[in-house]
Parts: sequence; C-alpha cells; structure tokens
Amino acid sequence: QVQLVESGGGLVQAGGSLRLSCAASRSIFSISAMGWYRQAPGKQRDLVAVITSSGMTNSADSVKGRFTISRDNAKNTVSLQINSLKPEDTAVYYCYARGRLTPLGTLNDYWGQGTQVTVSS
Repeated sequence: QVQLVESGGGLVQAGGSLRLSCAASRSIFSISAMGWYRQAPGKQRDLVAVITSSGMTNSADSVKGRFTISRDNAKNTVSLQINSLKPEDTAVYYCYARGRLTPLGTLNDYWGQGTQVTVSS
C-alpha cells in the first residue's frame, strides 16, 4: 500500500515561514511527479506546486515568489518552503504523487492525509 506521510504544518503569524515535507513509501516503483495541493474550508482542492522527476516545476500564481518546491528523487521526498505567509494561505495542504507500482504498471495518483497550515493576522 502506498503511503505519503506529511509533516511540518502548524500555526504561524502572517509574514512567517514554514517548511512542509512529504515522504513516499518504498512501495512506489517510480514517481513521475510530486507536489502539493491545498484546500481551504468550503473551497475546492487547488494546486500549489508540483515538480517532476527532472526538476521541472509549476506553481499557482498566488504562491510564486513565496513558495519553493524541491524534491529528492533518491529518497522519494518532496518539500515545500513557504515564506511570507498570508492569512489566505490557511488551508489543509495535501502531498501528491503520480507514480507506478511496477515497471509496466499504470500511472496512479496518490494523496497524503493532509497537514493543517493556519496563518494568523
């Protein structure tokens, strides 16, 4: 069973920083993309940032210049450095991975359980 385990959420004042980390279990044979989504109360889950195995990144306009995504392919981990936090960044942040369990297996999407980030004004 594939598991994505997140850590690093918490309560922080506006302007502060946090670092989220996510580790994928070894049962994933290969991961093509890893990233983060977030969901605020009453809203849909939206992309925050994603990074491919080759290091290409994509992020939401609202976080550009403040959030930095990085990845360790050897360890199957992805991190999100969050700076200059704003109250509107408050949400549950979900780790995401797209990968295969076997060399010829299908690509599937996997999700972590979510970690709460709360930014006070």
